Amino acid sequence: MLADLVAGAVADASERRAARSLAAVEAAAAERAPAIDAVAALSPRDRVHVIAEIKRASPSRGPLAEIADPAALASSYQLGGASAISVLTEGRRFGGSLADLEAVRDVVSVPLLRKDFIADPYQVVEARASGADLVLLIVAALEQPRLVELFGLIRELGMTPLVETHSADEVSRALDLGAELVGVNARDLSTFELDQDLFGRLADSIPSGIIRIAESAVKTSADVAHYRRAGADVVLVGEALVTKGDPVTTLREFLVH
Repeated sequence: MLADLVAGAVADASERRAARSLAAVEAAAAERAPAIDAVAALSPRDRVHVIAEIKRASPSRGPLAEIADPAALASSYQLGGASAISVLTEGRRFGGSLADLEAVRDVVSVPLLRKDFIADPYQVVEARASGADLVLLIVAALEQPRLVELFGLIRELGMTPLVETHSADEVSRALDLGAELVGVNARDLSTFELDQDLFGRLADSIPSGIIRIAESAVKTSADVAHYRRAGADVVLVGEALVTKGDPVTTLREFLVH
């Protein structure tokens, strides 16, 4: 599944590159205001940070929410106290687009994460040109040389890499990069099975000073509390916010922890 998702995302990026050259995208990126400092925005505090996600669908659940106006939803997330907003830009299985990211950038002032299956430098430059401040890198999807290349390019463009892991070996690879934000995804992207306790098993291998982000398997305030007790500085939440109908109230419930 992960290999198919990456291949599809790279193929779609190649089509976009045929229509809009790398040089043109680099010029657009250079015209953007500097990226927001996501490390500062997500630094540990006395309660959890939430990265709130704009997510229409997933391979495991299918359609989740129509989200005709991603900018309006993002504004609600900011009102509810989200420290950052994740925008899924993968179109084949998640129903997202770079247009969603650009629309959200126009209305919010918190950091934005481009969440996609990033494996090509063109995708990184696109992220900056569309207003992203963070870019997701999935360790399981990338050989180390390409991971190093993309990590360096994200930083070169002034953005922050969020390096996603799913095992002790992947955490080690993330730390070798010098990652300041390390995510642990409870969902295995090869099988799509969930293991909410995975974060707790890996958290101690992420040194103090590195921002620890728990991803997936958050449905209720109790799930946020579970991750917080295990050492999470940040939780990334998608489905619970787009399916419950009142994202502001849901976010405020999550943020008490």
